Amino acid sequence: MRQALHHWDGQSDLWVFGYGSLIWRPEFAFLEARRARIHGYHRSLCLWSRINRGTPECPGLVFGLGLGGSCTGRAYRIAAARVPEIMHALWQREMPSAAYIPRWLDCHTDAGPVAGLVFTMDRQDAGYAPALSFEQTVAVIRQGHGRYGACTDYVLQTAQALDAAGIADRRLRAIAGALRDTEHSPS
Repeated sequence: MRQALHHWDGQSDLWVFGYGSLIWRPEFAFLEARRARIHGYHRSLCLWSRINRGTPECPGLVFGLGLGGSCTGRAYRIAAARVPEIMHALWQREMPSAAYIPRWLDCHTDAGPVAGLVFTMDRQDAGYAPALSFEQTVAVIRQGHGRYGACTDYVLQTAQALDAAGIADRRLRAIAGALRDTEHSPS
């Protein structure tokens, strides 16, 4: 965490970019949230979840940022005085397995760019789930259930939060539609 915060001057407010559950469950106090876009990464269900949304025997999938494209999410401004406390809790949440590589990226907002801390997927990590087909992705999500509940709920909550924020993600919308169709289809 210290290394990731090396670029922070210790005096300024700090921006953190959220693209998955941080959009609907940030769990930290922030001064401001802005719709933001980063370039070079896209939102992807590319991280096996063997505890929170699945088990080692029956993993689920959670979001990471894969290489290429762009991603629209939210940039959160954290008060400088609260950064040490908030980052400690956020680090425990986002980095328990070190599956992400924290990077400082430009987050493009309507009020101009801000440098934000962004958790990107480490493709060398054992938890990385390389490109699964649409059908495989939906099947894994349906089966996953872990400490924080069903993987389906996680994906649907994220899709709903993105829709509510006016953030379009066609692939996620299609996955959510397939999951909802399954919920409503007769057994």
